[in-house]
This record gives sequence, structure tokens and C-alpha cells, in this order.
Amino acid sequence: MAARRRVVWAPRAQAALDEAVEFAAQDSVSGALRVLEQALSAAESLATLSDRGRVVPELSQPSIREIFVFRYRLLYEVEPDVVRIVAFLHGARDFERWRRETER
Repeated sequence: MAARRRVVWAPRAQAALDEAVEFAAQDSVSGALRVLEQALSAAESLATLSDRGRVVPELSQPSIREIFVFRYRLLYEVEPDVVRIVAFLHGARDFERWRRETER
């Protein structure tokens, strides 16, 4: 059986998910709920399937991976006992700009 890790959301990633859901709700409440449900389900699945995502191409660090939720990139860091969700980014977002913002 695969090791079970605790899944935690970094505050910035949680805020980004909240913003994405609020934005989607402007057009469709049901669509926003689907984004939220899929994001939370995908994140929770990482408790046992943390290696399923691809290594983030811009970072090339094996411990930082990503999976896709609709058009969003859910970035996470795999640690021995924890999977830390570090970002929830729209796929069209400039990754380098996000990276600079998070380094501040």
C-alpha cells in the first residue's frame, strides 16, 4: 500500500483557489462549485498518489510537481510525511511573474 501523506494548503495557494472560485462564480455558480470540488478532490488524492503529477517544467525539481484541474495548475511539494499545495494558477498565467511574486 502506498504511503499516506497529510495534504496541507499553503495560505497563498488557498487564497488563489478562493479567487479562482469567486471569479468563476461571476459567470456560473455551478461552474465555480465544480472547480472547487475538483481542486479539493485532486489535492486530497495526493495523500496516496503524490507521484502522479509531472515535475514542474519551469523548476525541474523532482519534489515539486503539478496536476491539472480544468485550466488550472495545482503545484505541490512532496515531503516525507506531507504534500504541500504551493500554488493554484490559471494555465495562461505568466509562471515567471508568479514565481517572482512568491519570492518577495
